[in-house]
Amino acid sequence: MSTFGEKLKHAWNAFTNNDDPLSSRTYAGEYGSALGGRPDRQRLHFSNERSIISSIYTRLGIDVAAIGMRHVRTDDQKRYLEDVDSGLNSCLTLEANIDQAARAFRQDIAMTLFDKGVAVIVPVDTTISPEKTGGFDIKTMRVGDVAMWYPKHVRINLYNEATGMREEITLPKSAVAIVENPLYSVMNEPNSTLQRLIRKLNLLDAVDEQSASGKLDLIIQLPFVIKSEARRQQAEQRRKDIEFQLKGSQYGIAYTDGAEKITQLNRASENNLMSQVEFLTQMLYSQLGLTEAIMNGTADEKAMLNYHSRTIEPLLDAIVESMRRTFLTKTARTQGHTVMYFRDPFKFVPIGGEGGIADIADKFARNEITSSNEIRQAIGMKPSQEAKADLLVNANMPQSDTGVIDSTAEEIDPEGEAAIADAQRLLEES
Repeated sequence: MSTFGEKLKHAWNAFTNNDDPLSSRTYAGEYGSALGGRPDRQRLHFSNERSIISSIYTRLGIDVAAIGMRHVRTDDQKRYLEDVDSGLNSCLTLEANIDQAARAFRQDIAMTLFDKGVAVIVPVDTTISPEKTGGFDIKTMRVGDVAMWYPKHVRINLYNEATGMREEITLPKSAVAIVENPLYSVMNEPNSTLQRLIRKLNLLDAVDEQSASGKLDLIIQLPFVIKSEARRQQAEQRRKDIEFQLKGSQYGIAYTDGAEKITQLNRASENNLMSQVEFLTQMLYSQLGLTEAIMNGTADEKAMLNYHSRTIEPLLDAIVESMRRTFLTKTARTQGHTVMYFRDPFKFVPIGGEGGIADIADKFARNEITSSNEIRQAIGMKPSQEAKADLLVNANMPQSDTGVIDSTAEEIDPEGEAAIADAQRLLEES
């Protein structure tokens, strides 16, 4: 067993043990650098923040983070046996770093995937350097984005909690989990549906700002021909006079000469930007497996099941697969270690009625799929202290003390036995 001194000797940090000459670290003050906002929080691109895209990102990120991930051990049939008491499991279920709990960390992964297209899960503090061996245990993890790609390394923009600043470090690809967005061609490609929608929304915002800028856009037709310099100066002076009248008037009223003619240009211009935005929004919803009912929370069970199967599960698969191949050695995978995600199947099921929780619980118990305490735990009730509550038995059938159906427990009908004896005697006499 390794001592505390050996653990300190082999402890590794992605920032302090990094030999990258381009890394710059500055410390300011007794507690480090101070900022008004959270510097570790991932910031969306400016164009995404100003549009409805941020609401789509947030909805998807919350749904991805709602499903738990765990470092577990499986049997020979790849079935779940138990959780593994490891630093990786602690990061996924309790606390990933000093700033993020497990759920915030999972949402950070999802939001980085949507905004950047690629998210990098970095083991910041480990027991042994991941550059030397794969048999290390993770203490803290953070999510970064790729700043530069190399053949066997990757340069990562990552938050350093020691300095309170985001820094760029270079690490081997084998030491970090690189997750690519499965919906990259829909969300992150330069000419994807989502990027086209962002450009149309920006154009629509520009038109709205221009129309609401307060300009009058007037053309004044003067009663003389402007060809000489003197006439041009006279026309310029007349324009300034009208501007002064409109600006200085309480109600924006000005007077003109009877021979002058004014034409206003800022009439409502018709364009098809709004129809294009609506078309691209519907197309994006269909490609992402979203509906308006999912966004506003009124979707039924079938719609939510389709949404989770087409959109959420591919994202979760990409995340857990990248962690399996990076953070678990071949020996650990041979011993049944893996990273899995678990979705609560009762979350979208109603309480009563056909197909409700009560109906499902009855069928699961009668067919000896789950015990009573497992059902009670799924619906948020305390487990029962009765011994039979942990047994896989059908409570509707006669049971012995051991919980097994007692075939001898059926009552014997004396009158029935007497009738059978009389019938046998009559047969013998005949």
